[in-house]
Amino acid sequence: MRLIIFGPPGVGKGTISAMIKKEFSIPHISSGNLIREMIAGNGHFAAELKPFLDRGQLVPDAIAINIIKERVEQKDCDHGFILDGFPRTIPQAEFLDRMLGNINLNIEHVLNLIASDKVIIERLSGRRICKKCDAVYHIINLKPKKEGICDNCGSTLFQRDDDKQDIIKKRIKVYHKETQPLITYYNDKGILVDIQTEKLIEGIFLDVKKVLEN
Repeated sequence: MRLIIFGPPGVGKGTISAMIKKEFSIPHISSGNLIREMIAGNGHFAAELKPFLDRGQLVPDAIAINIIKERVEQKDCDHGFILDGFPRTIPQAEFLDRMLGNINLNIEHVLNLIASDKVIIERLSGRRICKKCDAVYHIINLKPKKEGICDNCGSTLFQRDDDKQDIIKKRIKVYHKETQPLITYYNDKGILVDIQTEKLIEGIFLDVKKVLEN
């Protein structure tokens, strides 16, 4: 199963992807996490990537494409994968089609997660991440048992720079301007399904399962 989780930042792509990974046993590939890991580890492209992340801007296509290509060529992707945060532009989508087409594969599903800008800002600005295991919490909707401490490993929680309100608004603006045309691109292929996310997570995942199991 090869699928894309699509939608604006904060819509729940990471949360839903983690649930799909557990249910269907395929790797979850988050371009955002890959980029942050590269920056934190001072890895390949780190110096080029950090300014874009700090400003809430999209990473240039050439860099994003190389990062994803290296990841999906790894062994654990042989039976499928979930792409979260890639593609974000039409050239990236066209590259993905060509890359998979070269090995007689294709994207089977595109889930378009939907929420209002107001809801997205509330979700992201309240999000907290574990420094060690990347577990996700929320100061209102998903509080840890002890404030500021991860339930899973006991490490400190923090707010990412790109989860602060001024950066969030920029990220949403960039999405509407540059990424939303992908809705039309994948809808024309007949593989895009809208998923409403302004409800309980159990209901969202039930809708997702119906799409993937059909």
